[in-house]
Amino acid sequence: MTERSRPLRADAARNRARVLQVAYETFAQEGAAVPIDEIARRAGVGAGTVYRHFPTKESLFQAIVADRMHQVIERALAQAAADPGEGLYAFLFQMAEQGATDLGLTDAVAGVGFDLAEALPDAERKFMDTVADILARSQRAGTVRSDVDAADIKTLIVGLQAMRRFRGDSELMHRVYPLIRAGLAVPEPPRSA
Repeated sequence: MTERSRPLRADAARNRARVLQVAYETFAQEGAAVPIDEIARRAGVGAGTVYRHFPTKESLFQAIVADRMHQVIERALAQAAADPGEGLYAFLFQMAEQGATDLGLTDAVAGVGFDLAEALPDAERKFMDTVADILARSQRAGTVRSDVDAADIKTLIVGLQAMRRFRGDSELMHRVYPLIRAGLAVPEPPRSA
């Protein structure tokens, strides 16, 4: 059995889980710029412990982002399965609101200091595939216009997250949501006179 395939000792597994939890909370609140030594301090472990599990800050951030992306994808697919016509709108609202509380994921989706497509190509691909899937469901349900694509939706997500994050306006989505729905909605056919 190689060193890499050997299961972690119980204390090492607890330390790894603690580091991941603290890093997630820290990156969510403060973004990806927090030094790894500060994460170690907050987790109550030495920097060496963090580096044993995550040789670089990027590998720590990647582990967190991969987990968060998986959660986002699962939630989005569940919403779309429950209500295909409204799934995309629920997803947009949820992602915008998450932008106010999960700065690390927001940075990753936007590509700020972290190229998701390069660092975690599978996570980026799955995210975009999920966006395309829930968009297609909404289009088939007749609630979203057919000339919108997944890249357009990602652009909306990044813009909404940035505005929600930087303005700190908890009512932003309630004001902007009707505009988004109107812009994405299938146009009404012209009325004949």
